[in-house]
Amino acid sequence: MPISAPEKLLEITDLSTGYGKVGVLSGINLWIGTGEAVALLGPNGTGKTTLLRAISGLLPWSGRVRFAGADLAGASPRETVRRGLVHVIEGHRVFAQLTVLDNLLLAGYGMARGERAARIEEALAFFPEIVNKRHDRAGSLSGGQQQMLAVAQGLVRRPRLLMLDEPSAGLSPVLVDRVLAVARRLREIGTSVLIVEQLIEKALLLADRVYALARGSVVLEAETEEADLPHRLEQAYFGQDATRPLSR
Repeated sequence: MPISAPEKLLEITDLSTGYGKVGVLSGINLWIGTGEAVALLGPNGTGKTTLLRAISGLLPWSGRVRFAGADLAGASPRETVRRGLVHVIEGHRVFAQLTVLDNLLLAGYGMARGERAARIEEALAFFPEIVNKRHDRAGSLSGGQQQMLAVAQGLVRRPRLLMLDEPSAGLSPVLVDRVLAVARRLREIGTSVLIVEQLIEKALLLADRVYALARGSVVLEAETEEADLPHRLEQAYFGQDATRPLSR
């Protein structure tokens, strides 16, 4: 008996965006189900980060983006976060001069004090490595610990969808595995994950499905269990059309 597709949490239709007059993405169609992990792959410069920035409200776009049944047209980054869509930006983006705790308090801005404190402890529980460093300046943490803090900031909002942009960048293999293990745990408890990652094998171990971008368009959509996926990815990366409908 075929497994039914998950309920669509994020649905993108014919999205186009770029920077000023420079178009980067055109006609993007993509969806993510509730509790599903999706990998977004592709060579450098193909627009993966641009797509995440558009989804989270950091860039204007044309087309249609729906999240949890609501249209995100014109939504600001603050509004997308409030709706449960959290974007962890590439590069361990934390406030280096503030303490770990203050970084997390800022992530919970606008919450009632008691709820914010509970959410912070909940987020820190995913990363024991930084629990005892809550009063240390974020800038004194290692690169891996800063990445953990960046993800923990997102978790304070209890996201329905967590978007991770290159979480492995600059990290040792051990720390990459730690961060991805947290993403796997989140998926297991029902949080959807969209991950942009250059470490293809690790991304595929996490993901249920994969999209590949090339030349500003989606050139592949596949389930990660497909036997010929490595061949299809190679075709997609080197310019041949690897798209075909998913069987359901």
